[in-house]
Amino acid sequence: MQRTDFGAMACSIARTLDVIGEPWSPLILRDVWAGLTRFQQLQADLGISRKVLTERLDHLVERGVLERRPYDQRPRYEYVLTERGTELVDVLMVMAAWGDRWLAGEAGPPVLYHHNTCGETSNAGLHCTHCGARMHPTEVTLLPGPGAP
Repeated sequence: MQRTDFGAMACSIARTLDVIGEPWSPLILRDVWAGLTRFQQLQADLGISRKVLTERLDHLVERGVLERRPYDQRPRYEYVLTERGTELVDVLMVMAAWGDRWLAGEAGPPVLYHHNTCGETSNAGLHCTHCGARMHPTEVTLLPGPGAP
């Protein structure tokens, strides 16, 4: 069965899913962001097979989300977020905020976010880059962009 090519769709959500829509990819990005940068660390934390982890890491490197850097003579590699990957962490933080609100249960969120700039613990959210106000889906109208078909 051939997989749909989401990357060819004229939709930024579909194109993003083409990069990180497979369930392991966001978890790998989360771990790299949290400081687990080596293959063995990622495999141990995720409990993922070597084959699947290798495939996912190769995909994320090919898509420019992660960079592979040697750290040993053998060679062995560590993985670091690129600028593109760092911006994807914004998406993960918003996903986590939704999960904290709707799925964390009585135990509460498993991770808190300390904002280094102001020193407070905060939640991620979407804000207008023009006025700074919180953006809520009921207050947004979708307009055709320059890349619309």
